[in-house]
Amino acid sequence: MFGNLPLVSAADLSTLLPMPAAIAAIEDALAAGLDPEADPARSNVPFPAGQMLLMPSGDERYAGVKIATVADHGLPRIRAVYLLLDGQTFAPLALFDGTALTSLRTPAVSAAALNHIARPDASRLLVFGTGPQAEAHVEAVRAIRDIEHVAMKGRNDSRTRKEIQDADIICCCTTAETPLFPGAWVSAGTAVVAIGSHEPGKREVDTDLVAASQVFVESRRAALTEAGDVIQPIGSGVPVDLVTLADLHGTKPDPARPRLFKSVGMGWQDLVVAAAAYEALPGTEKYK
Repeated sequence: MFGNLPLVSAADLSTLLPMPAAIAAIEDALAAGLDPEADPARSNVPFPAGQMLLMPSGDERYAGVKIATVADHGLPRIRAVYLLLDGQTFAPLALFDGTALTSLRTPAVSAAALNHIARPDASRLLVFGTGPQAEAHVEAVRAIRDIEHVAMKGRNDSRTRKEIQDADIICCCTTAETPLFPGAWVSAGTAVVAIGSHEPGKREVDTDLVAASQVFVESRRAALTEAGDVIQPIGSGVPVDLVTLADLHGTKPDPARPRLFKSVGMGWQDLVVAAAAYEALPGTEKYK
């Protein structure tokens, strides 16, 4: 069953599906009616060494599951494998480097959201984080906007109010458990992406920013279950109206407010990007 299974490495993935194509795959799936609310919930299994995350998803054409581990032991914090299956027979189709898949689909989702909520003339990008996701977000944002200036800051760097106020787009790509900067420093019209956490007790942005912003999420269920950036302000009594990715086409950003996109990562995103990469493999046209 597995003898001839294609193994898609990180290098293969970058060749098969460049960032603009990954962004297009996410946008096309949402435009075609994909409903993130219907996606199976992530399973989070604790172990002595860390966490194991199981993320299944499926549609009429494909199904798949990512097995990811999260641990702090001096090696890469998150590692994963992804198995893509035929959606009708569940026959295995391909095995992916799940870490590389995550590094591609996460910024692709952010860019798909930013395409709708960031100002068309956005040119200044500020990124918190120095790891693979931070670098991938720079690539993704540059794929959708003409970025003239990029500043990257480690989560423990000194914070300057002017850098945050001047940024058109701010991407938070850290393992921080507490807010990275005062939300009051973010200017109206600035788009902020927060992707670093998926736990209720952790957040990268503060209550002031959430209260002041239009808040966009992948799904309400996922946000209200896993996104501490949203859960904690709501728990303190702040009313938050969540707009989902599926509703973006009918929502006009408010120029008088910041726009916040909070992502926790969902299985459908892995499935969409893995399927698009698989269909780019030679000899797989019959699955399109």
